[in-house]
Amino acid sequence: MTTSVLTIPNILTFFRMALVPVFTMLMIYGHEGWALAAFAVAGVSDGIDGFVARRFKQESELGTIIDPIADKLLMTTAFIILSIPSVFGPHPPSHLPVEPYVTIIVIGRDVLIIAVAGAINVMTGFRGFKPSWLGKASTFVQVVGVILILIAAVFPELRGFYLPTVYITVAFFAFASGVHYIFHVAKLMRESGDLQDQV
Repeated sequence: MTTSVLTIPNILTFFRMALVPVFTMLMIYGHEGWALAAFAVAGVSDGIDGFVARRFKQESELGTIIDPIADKLLMTTAFIILSIPSVFGPHPPSHLPVEPYVTIIVIGRDVLIIAVAGAINVMTGFRGFKPSWLGKASTFVQVVGVILILIAAVFPELRGFYLPTVYITVAFFAFASGVHYIFHVAKLMRESGDLQDQV
Protein backbone atom coordinates (compact mmCIF):
# COMPACT_ATOMS: atom_id res chain seq x y z
CA MET A 1 0.00 0.00 0.00
CA THR A 2 1.63 3.22 -1.19
CA THR A 3 1.09 6.76 0.09
CA SER A 4 1.62 8.26 -3.39
CA VAL A 5 -1.10 10.52 -4.76
CA LEU A 6 -0.37 10.67 -8.49
CA THR A 7 -0.57 6.98 -9.31
CA ILE A 8 -2.22 5.90 -12.55
CA PRO A 9 -5.27 4.44 -10.74
CA ASN A 10 -5.75 7.65 -8.76
CA ILE A 11 -5.46 9.77 -11.91
CA LEU A 12 -8.13 7.60 -13.54
CA THR A 13 -10.33 8.04 -10.47
CA PHE A 14 -9.89 11.84 -10.58
CA PHE A 15 -10.74 11.71 -14.27
CA ARG A 16 -13.90 9.74 -13.48
CA MET A 17 -14.92 12.35 -10.92
CA ALA A 18 -14.29 15.11 -13.48
CA LEU A 19 -16.67 13.38 -15.89
CA VAL A 20 -19.57 13.72 -13.44
CA PRO A 21 -20.25 17.43 -14.18
CA VAL A 22 -19.61 16.77 -17.88
CA PHE A 23 -22.22 14.02 -17.87
CA THR A 24 -24.62 16.26 -15.94
CA MET A 25 -24.34 19.17 -18.37
CA LEU A 26 -24.76 16.90 -21.39
CA MET A 27 -27.96 15.49 -19.90
CA ILE A 28 -29.29 18.94 -18.96
CA TYR A 29 -28.93 20.17 -22.54
CA GLY A 30 -30.39 17.04 -24.08
CA HIS A 31 -27.22 15.52 -25.57
CA GLU A 32 -28.01 11.96 -24.53
CA GLY A 33 -25.64 10.41 -27.06
CA TRP A 34 -22.63 12.30 -25.71
CA ALA A 35 -23.84 11.70 -22.16
CA LEU A 36 -23.89 7.98 -22.91
CA ALA A 37 -20.31 8.18 -24.19
CA ALA A 38 -19.13 10.13 -21.13
CA PHE A 39 -20.81 7.71 -18.73
CA ALA A 40 -19.45 4.67 -20.58
CA VAL A 41 -15.91 6.08 -20.39
CA ALA A 42 -16.37 6.72 -16.67
CA GLY A 43 -17.65 3.19 -16.14
CA VAL A 44 -14.78 1.62 -18.06
CA SER A 45 -12.23 3.73 -16.16
CA ASP A 46 -13.59 2.27 -12.91
CA GLY A 47 -12.65 -1.22 -14.04
CA ILE A 48 -9.31 -0.15 -15.45
CA ASP A 49 -8.09 1.68 -12.35
CA GLY A 50 -8.78 -1.36 -10.16
CA PHE A 51 -6.97 -3.66 -12.59
CA VAL A 52 -3.95 -1.36 -12.86
CA ALA A 53 -3.77 -0.95 -9.07
CA ARG A 54 -3.69 -4.71 -8.52
CA ARG A 55 -1.60 -5.68 -11.54
CA PHE A 56 1.14 -3.08 -11.05
CA LYS A 57 0.94 -2.87 -7.25
CA GLN A 58 -0.19 0.76 -7.25
CA GLU A 59 -2.83 0.41 -4.54
CA SER A 60 -2.74 3.50 -2.33
CA GLU A 61 -4.35 4.76 0.84
CA LEU A 62 -5.84 7.67 -1.09
CA GLY A 63 -7.22 5.30 -3.71
CA THR A 64 -9.11 3.24 -1.15
CA ILE A 65 -10.88 6.43 -0.07
CA ILE A 66 -11.57 8.29 -3.32
CA ASP A 67 -12.46 5.29 -5.52
CA PRO A 68 -15.73 4.45 -3.72
CA ILE A 69 -16.48 8.17 -3.40
CA ALA A 70 -16.11 8.57 -7.17
CA ASP A 71 -18.38 5.57 -7.75
CA LYS A 72 -21.10 6.87 -5.43
CA LEU A 73 -20.86 10.38 -6.85
CA LEU A 74 -21.23 9.12 -10.41
CA MET A 75 -24.07 6.70 -9.72
CA THR A 76 -26.03 9.00 -7.41
CA THR A 77 -25.80 11.86 -9.90
CA ALA A 78 -26.86 9.62 -12.78
CA PHE A 79 -29.91 8.18 -11.05
CA ILE A 80 -31.09 11.54 -9.75
CA ILE A 81 -30.79 13.17 -13.17
CA LEU A 82 -32.49 10.23 -14.87
CA SER A 83 -35.33 10.39 -12.36
CA ILE A 84 -36.30 14.07 -12.50
CA PRO A 85 -36.15 15.39 -16.06
CA SER A 86 -38.69 18.09 -15.23
CA VAL A 87 -36.08 20.11 -13.30
CA PHE A 88 -34.23 21.02 -16.48
CA GLY A 89 -36.51 23.79 -17.64
CA PRO A 90 -36.56 24.46 -21.39
CA HIS A 91 -34.07 21.68 -22.15
CA PRO A 92 -35.50 18.51 -20.61
CA PRO A 93 -33.88 15.23 -21.61
CA SER A 94 -35.94 13.28 -24.12
CA HIS A 95 -35.71 10.01 -22.18
CA LEU A 96 -38.37 8.53 -19.97
CA PRO A 97 -37.47 9.12 -16.33
CA VAL A 98 -36.24 6.26 -14.19
CA GLU A 99 -38.94 4.98 -11.84
CA PRO A 100 -38.56 6.86 -8.53
CA TYR A 101 -38.48 3.65 -6.49
CA VAL A 102 -35.27 2.63 -8.26
CA THR A 103 -33.47 5.84 -7.35
CA ILE A 104 -34.80 5.72 -3.78
CA ILE A 105 -33.51 2.16 -3.28
CA VAL A 106 -30.12 2.89 -4.90
CA ILE A 107 -29.49 6.01 -2.80
CA GLY A 108 -31.08 4.48 0.30
CA ARG A 109 -28.67 1.57 0.11
CA ASP A 110 -25.68 3.93 0.11
CA VAL A 111 -27.11 5.92 3.01
CA LEU A 112 -27.63 2.68 4.94
CA ILE A 113 -24.05 1.55 4.35
CA ILE A 114 -22.59 4.93 5.36
CA ALA A 115 -24.79 5.06 8.47
CA VAL A 116 -23.88 1.52 9.54
CA ALA A 117 -20.16 2.07 8.93
CA GLY A 118 -20.20 5.40 10.75
CA ALA A 119 -22.07 4.03 13.75
CA ILE A 120 -19.77 1.03 14.05
CA ASN A 121 -16.67 3.21 13.74
CA VAL A 122 -17.89 5.58 16.47
CA MET A 123 -18.88 2.76 18.85
CA THR A 124 -15.99 0.35 18.31
CA GLY A 125 -13.26 2.19 16.38
CA PHE A 126 -13.38 -0.52 13.71
CA ARG A 127 -12.13 0.75 10.33
CA GLY A 128 -11.60 -2.42 8.32
CA PHE A 129 -14.58 -1.90 6.04
CA LYS A 130 -14.32 -3.62 2.67
CA PRO A 131 -16.82 -3.90 -0.17
CA SER A 132 -18.74 -7.15 -0.38
CA TRP A 133 -18.91 -9.24 -3.53
CA LEU A 134 -22.63 -8.48 -3.75
CA GLY A 135 -21.91 -4.77 -3.39
CA LYS A 136 -19.47 -4.96 -6.29
CA ALA A 137 -22.05 -6.85 -8.32
CA SER A 138 -24.65 -4.19 -7.52
CA THR A 139 -22.33 -1.41 -8.67
CA PHE A 140 -21.68 -3.28 -11.92
CA VAL A 141 -25.41 -3.79 -12.45
CA GLN A 142 -26.02 -0.08 -11.82
CA VAL A 143 -23.38 0.96 -14.36
CA VAL A 144 -24.81 -1.40 -16.98
CA GLY A 145 -28.31 -0.28 -16.08
CA VAL A 146 -27.56 3.41 -16.60
CA ILE A 147 -25.88 2.62 -19.93
CA LEU A 148 -28.97 0.67 -21.05
CA ILE A 149 -31.25 3.51 -19.93
CA LEU A 150 -29.18 6.01 -21.90
CA ILE A 151 -29.24 3.72 -24.94
CA ALA A 152 -33.04 3.79 -24.67
CA ALA A 153 -32.85 7.59 -24.52
CA VAL A 154 -30.86 7.66 -27.74
CA PHE A 155 -33.11 5.05 -29.38
CA PRO A 156 -36.63 5.74 -28.04
CA GLU A 157 -38.11 2.72 -29.80
CA LEU A 158 -36.31 0.49 -27.27
CA ARG A 159 -37.84 2.10 -24.17
CA GLY A 160 -40.66 -0.32 -23.60
CA PHE A 161 -38.62 -3.33 -24.63
CA TYR A 162 -36.25 -3.82 -21.70
CA LEU A 163 -36.41 -0.83 -19.31
CA PRO A 164 -38.87 -2.44 -16.84
CA THR A 165 -36.49 -5.39 -16.46
CA VAL A 166 -33.54 -3.01 -15.98
CA TYR A 167 -35.37 -1.11 -13.24
CA ILE A 168 -36.31 -4.27 -11.32
CA THR A 169 -32.82 -5.77 -11.64
CA VAL A 170 -31.05 -2.62 -10.43
CA ALA A 171 -33.45 -2.21 -7.50
CA PHE A 172 -33.15 -5.88 -6.50
CA PHE A 173 -29.35 -5.88 -6.46
CA ALA A 174 -29.23 -2.58 -4.58
CA PHE A 175 -31.65 -3.79 -1.90
CA ALA A 176 -30.04 -7.22 -1.55
CA SER A 177 -26.50 -5.80 -1.34
CA GLY A 178 -27.58 -3.28 1.30
CA VAL A 179 -28.99 -5.98 3.55
CA HIS A 180 -26.07 -8.28 2.85
CA TYR A 181 -23.55 -5.59 3.79
CA ILE A 182 -24.72 -5.65 7.41
CA PHE A 183 -23.84 -9.34 7.67
CA HIS A 184 -20.64 -8.74 5.69
CA VAL A 185 -19.44 -6.12 8.17
CA ALA A 186 -20.29 -8.40 11.09
CA LYS A 187 -18.11 -11.09 9.51
CA LEU A 188 -15.24 -8.63 8.99
CA MET A 189 -15.44 -7.59 12.63
CA ARG A 190 -15.39 -11.21 13.82
CA GLU A 191 -12.36 -11.96 11.65
CA SER A 192 -10.60 -8.85 12.93
CA GLY A 193 -11.29 -9.92 16.51
CA ASP A 194 -9.97 -13.42 15.84
CA LEU A 195 -6.75 -12.00 14.37
CA GLN A 196 -6.23 -9.75 17.37
CA ASP A 197 -6.76 -12.68 19.72
CA GLN A 198 -4.01 -14.60 17.93
CA VAL A 199 -1.47 -11.80 18.19
